[in-house]
Amino acid sequence: MADRHPPSCSARVREQARAENWPFGRTAAAIARCCSVTLLRAHRLARGWTLQEAVDAYRAMNQGDPGAARMDPDQLRIWETNPQRRPRAQTIDRLCRLYETSAEGLGLSGDYTPAALAKDTDRLPEASRDPHSPPATPAASDALDEVLDRARYGVDRTLASATVSPVQLDLLEERLLDLRRQYLVIPPAPMLGQLLPELGELQTLAADRQPALVQMRLSELTAVLTTLIADALMKLGRLRQSRAWYATARTAADDTTDTDLRARVRAQAAMLPYYYGPLTTAVALSREARILARHRPTPTAAFAAAAEARALARQGDTAHAREAIHRARDAFDRAGSGDPDDAFGFPERRLLLYLSGALTHLGDIREADRVQSRALTLYGDHPGIDPALLHIEQAICLAQERHLSEACRLATSAYLELPPAQRTDIVGARAHDVLAAVPARMRTAPAARELGEALALPA
Repeated sequence: MADRHPPSCSARVREQARAENWPFGRTAAAIARCCSVTLLRAHRLARGWTLQEAVDAYRAMNQGDPGAARMDPDQLRIWETNPQRRPRAQTIDRLCRLYETSAEGLGLSGDYTPAALAKDTDRLPEASRDPHSPPATPAASDALDEVLDRARYGVDRTLASATVSPVQLDLLEERLLDLRRQYLVIPPAPMLGQLLPELGELQTLAADRQPALVQMRLSELTAVLTTLIADALMKLGRLRQSRAWYATARTAADDTTDTDLRARVRAQAAMLPYYYGPLTTAVALSREARILARHRPTPTAAFAAAAEARALARQGDTAHAREAIHRARDAFDRAGSGDPDDAFGFPERRLLLYLSGALTHLGDIREADRVQSRALTLYGDHPGIDPALLHIEQAICLAQERHLSEACRLATSAYLELPPAQRTDIVGARAHDVLAAVPARMRTAPAARELGEALALPA
């Protein structure tokens, strides 16, 4: 329902309401009658709020509540003008608190049980009945017919209902893409503060009954969000929680028909056992991802092969690691570079980061140095953990060539130059590998001692 009167009309009602000290409920009812708008819009107009002002008040009221739905002016406009596009129950409750009224006062209440529907239909004159409703059952007919008709009608209404519109899904995907871009530059801890509220909204929507295609899209979004949460927890050293969140991400991905997404989540999950063990799990996850992604020239296929390569190399399986490096390069050449500004992309610099790990563990120092230099050039002045890991792998290569002091100095510099919020456990664990390459009798040397002191600093 759209406004048929100019804003000055509702303003005149508000003036009268202020003069006569009306409560907001009476003011809203008067505006709804006078201006032919929904009660939901009338309550906003009764306060003289613009759409943006109402949204701001809603957000301020729900600040710190991860279960509150994210609302913007476009979404509120849809709810105000289209009675068929109702907010979900939790959001209706919050709108009631915002406008200090009841669901009935907002025009958002109703009883849709089959018995209530039948009762309402019986009260309507014949010409006013819903043409899609079941016909009234004669008193003499079989009682089973009446039960069957009403049950079928209830099922039809359930199948036709949904609390998520295509527009809402598109907006959710846009917000998630923005988070995927922010993930590359924002440290893990504050990033979790942005990811968790989005996940809460997704799960509230998914908890309601949705058509199959809508439910699948929600599962896809959930798989991406939970993978990012698991990755952030891994970087923070919260290994038990990270492992559990990766399992949740795999469950969400397996709830879809998107094979590429299922492979991508597994390749990403292989990072945790690669850094923290067991390596057999890292190999198994990356291999499973490669099998899911095979026969398709996608960045995910390259990602899976590269993840398998560095896990095999760290495990000491030289021959198979070199085969996996070849597969990764071949898949990447056929797929092309991914979006470098997307955490779910797999651009050349990230391929080289994985190949750097594989070549470093294989002891192929010259090729590792070439790959690391190229990757650091592609990262440029990009902030974050990945460039630091590349510098640390350069230090490991130096340690393998017995340039121990230079290796310790490079690792110390890479670790300390990171902003404190990004100096996470995963970087510290890799820097400890440099220190572990220094013989015990040489760990009292100044460079080695400095590295040890840096790693002992409080997080």
